[in-house]
Amino acid sequence: MSVKPVKTHLFTAKWRFAIWCLLFSSVVVYGVNLWQSGAKVQSDILAMLPHLQQDELTHNALQQVENRLANQVYIAIVSSQKQTAINAAKTLIHQLKHDPQQAFSQVTSASDSDINALGKWYFDHRFKLLTADQQHALTTRQLDGLIAKAQQQLYSAFGFANSQLISQDPLLLFSDNMLALTASSSLSQEQGILFNQQANQTAAIVIAKGAQSAFNPNAQQQQLAALNHAFAAVAGADVQILKAGALFHAQAATASAKQEITFIGGLSLIGVVILVWLGFRTLMPLHLALLTLSSGLVFALVTTLSLFNELHLLTLVFGTSLIGIAIDYSFHFYCEKLSQPQQNAQQVIDNILPAMTLALATSSLAFIGIGFTPFPGMQQVAVFCASGLFGAYITLVLAFPLLANKPLKPSNALNWAQYYLHLVIKISAKPVINRVVFCIIGLVCFAGLLQLQHNDDIRYLQQSPQQITDEENQLRHWLSGGTDNQFILVSAENETSLLEALHQLTPTLDLAVNQGELNHFFSIATLLPSFSQQQQNYQLQGLIYQQNLPHIIDQLGLNDDTGLLNQSLLTAYLEAQPANLTPNALLAFGDSALKDLWLTPTNKGSVGAIVLLTGINKLDELTTRINHTQLSDAKVKLVDKVGDISNLMGQYRQFTMLLLLGVLVIACIIFCIKYPIKLALAVIGVPTLAIILTLSSLGLLGSPFSLFHALALILVLGIGIDYSLFFAEAKHTSQGVMMAIFMSACSTLLAFGLLAFSQTNAIHFFGLTLLLGIGYAFLLAPFMTLITRKMR
Repeated sequence: MSVKPVKTHLFTAKWRFAIWCLLFSSVVVYGVNLWQSGAKVQSDILAMLPHLQQDELTHNALQQVENRLANQVYIAIVSSQKQTAINAAKTLIHQLKHDPQQAFSQVTSASDSDINALGKWYFDHRFKLLTADQQHALTTRQLDGLIAKAQQQLYSAFGFANSQLISQDPLLLFSDNMLALTASSSLSQEQGILFNQQANQTAAIVIAKGAQSAFNPNAQQQQLAALNHAFAAVAGADVQILKAGALFHAQAATASAKQEITFIGGLSLIGVVILVWLGFRTLMPLHLALLTLSSGLVFALVTTLSLFNELHLLTLVFGTSLIGIAIDYSFHFYCEKLSQPQQNAQQVIDNILPAMTLALATSSLAFIGIGFTPFPGMQQVAVFCASGLFGAYITLVLAFPLLANKPLKPSNALNWAQYYLHLVIKISAKPVINRVVFCIIGLVCFAGLLQLQHNDDIRYLQQSPQQITDEENQLRHWLSGGTDNQFILVSAENETSLLEALHQLTPTLDLAVNQGELNHFFSIATLLPSFSQQQQNYQLQGLIYQQNLPHIIDQLGLNDDTGLLNQSLLTAYLEAQPANLTPNALLAFGDSALKDLWLTPTNKGSVGAIVLLTGINKLDELTTRINHTQLSDAKVKLVDKVGDISNLMGQYRQFTMLLLLGVLVIACIIFCIKYPIKLALAVIGVPTLAIILTLSSLGLLGSPFSLFHALALILVLGIGIDYSLFFAEAKHTSQGVMMAIFMSACSTLLAFGLLAFSQTNAIHFFGLTLLLGIGYAFLLAPFMTLITRKMR
C-alpha cells in the first residue's frame, strides 16, 4: 500500500515535467522567431528618457537641432604652422570620405555655401545695408566723414577700392557692412578649411556626421576605426588632435555597460556557487538553481521582446539582478528540503507554495510599479524582471517535483543560520537594550532624513570619463565655445514679424552677454536687417544718391563730364527699392547650418527661428530674462530639453513615492485579510522601516535622492515583504526559513549590491539603495519570529 502513492507521485511529476518542457520549448521557438523577425538590442541610452509633450513648433525645433547635432564628431588639428594644420585637415577629410565602411555620411570643414554667390547677393542689396556708424552719419547728415574715408581708401596704396567698385558704391559702404556681418566670429576659412588662430597656434576644424547612431555598438566600432585610421595618416610631431562628440561618450558608456554586465553577472554567479557549496556541501542544488535562473531569463527575454520588439541595454544591466531574486526560489526549496528530509519534492513544494505565491505576487507588484514610470528602459526592466520571476516560479512548480527528488546530505548550515535568530530572541528579552536600539534607530532616521536632498538633473546620472570631458573642453575653446544644448525659440505669424522680433531680441541678449549670463549667441538677425530697418537704410541712402551724388562724385575726383556715372548710380538705387533681403533668399545659398535655424510654418501657420547660445554661465538668470522679454507680434522662450526632462523626472520621483505608499496600503489590506492585524502590520512594518532607514542612510551618505533611488525603494518594499512573508508562514511550515532568507539576501545583495559600484550614476543609485534597503530588511525580518512564536 505504501508504494502506490510513490508511483502516483512519480506519474504526476512526469506529467508536470512534460508540460514544463512543452511550455519552455514553445517559448524558445517563439523567441527565435521574434529575433529573426527583427527584434533587436537597443543600445541608444537616449531611448530610456521620458517623452516630453511639446507644441508642434517646439517639437520641430528640438528635432531640427538634435538632427543637426546628432552623431556629429568635431575634430581640431592643432599645429604651430597654419599650413600644416590646413594640410592635415585636408588629409583627414580625404581619409574619412574614402573610408571603405562609409562610417561617416558627411565630412566638412568650412561653410558649404557659395561665398562668392553670397557676396554678390549682399552686394545687389547694398542699398538696404548700413552699419550703425553709417546710419548715424547719414541721420546727422555728416557726409564729409564718409567721403574722407572713401578718399583714403581710393588713394591709399593699400586700399581695396577700384574703378569698378567706385562706380557702383562711391562711398565704399559695402565693405564695412561685410566686416560687420563676420565680426562676431573668431573663426576664419581658407582653402575650404575652417580654422582658428590663438597664441601662435592654429587649429583646423573638421566636422564629420556619422552614417548611423553613435549609440549603436556596431556603428561605434566602424566610426572609431575610420577615425583612428585617419588620425594615423595625419599624425606628426607638430600635430595635436582633439576630438569631441556623442560618439566618444557613447563608446565609453557602452564599454562600461558591457564590462558591468560581465562583472556583475559573473560575480553574482560565483557568489551563488559559493553560497550553495557552503549551505549544502554539494553543488547538486546549483544545477537546478541554474535551470531555474535560465528558464527565468528565457521567459524574461521573450516576453520583453514580444511586447517592445527590442531589448534595451539598460534592461540587460538591471536584468543581471534577476539572478539574485529568481535563485531565491531554489534556495527556499532546498532549505525546506534540508529541514524536512523525510518529505519528497512535491511535499516540500506544497509546504512553501503559499508563501512563494504571495512572494511572487508582491515582487511582481513592485516591478509593475516601476512600469508606471515614463522611462521606456525602466518599463522594460519591470516587464523583464516580473516575467523572469514568473518563469522561475513555473520551473519550481512543474520541473522540481521530478528533478529535485534526490535527498540531501545533512548540513550544519541549518544550525548556523539559527544563530541570528537566537540573538534576536536574546535582544528582545532585555528591555534596556531594546530601548537603546530604538533610540539609536530613531536618531539615525531623524538626522538622516533632515540631511536628505534631491537632485533630478539628468546630467548627473551619466558622467563620462574625465579625459573625454577635458578634451571636449579644449576643443570648445578652439570653437569659440561651440553650441550649448539650450537655445531660444522665437515664433511669429509671418516672416516679416519673425525677423523683426529677432532684432527686438538682440539688445536683450547683448545685455545678457554684458551681464555674464552667456558668452555668445548667434541669430539669423546677425546676417539680415529687419524689413523696417532695410527700408530705413534705403531712405537714408537717398541722402547720397538723390541729394548729394554730384557733390560726392566731384569730391572723390571722379570724371563724370557726361553725367553717365551719376545717372547709372541713381538708376541702380531706384531699381533696388522693391527688393529686400529675405531669410528664404539667404537660406537658398545652401548653408545647411543656417537652414537649421529657420523653421517652416506649422499646421497653425506659425513660423519660427532658433537662436543658438554659447557658454551659458547663469541659466536661471538667462531663463528669467527671456521669460520677461516682450516682443511685438511674436513669442519667445528658452528651450531647455535637459531641464524639462529633469523637471519631469522630479515629478515622477514624487509620483513614484506616492506609488510606493499606494503599494504599501494595498499590501497591508491584503495581509489584513489573510493574517491577524498584528501579524499583518508586522509583515508590512519590516519593509517600511527598512525604507525609512535607507532614506536616512542616503541622507547621511550625501547621496542626493533621485527617481532611481525611488524606483529601487519599490523593490526594497517587494523583496522586504517576501522576507516578512516567509517568516509569517514559518509558524505553519519550515524551520529552515532563516537559512533560506539568509541565502536569498546574500544572493540578492551580490546582484543588486554590485550595481552600487557602477560607473553610471543612475545604476549606482539604484544599486546603492537596494544594497542598503535589502540589508536592513534582512536584519529586521527575523524579528517577525517574536510575533509568530506567540501565535503558535
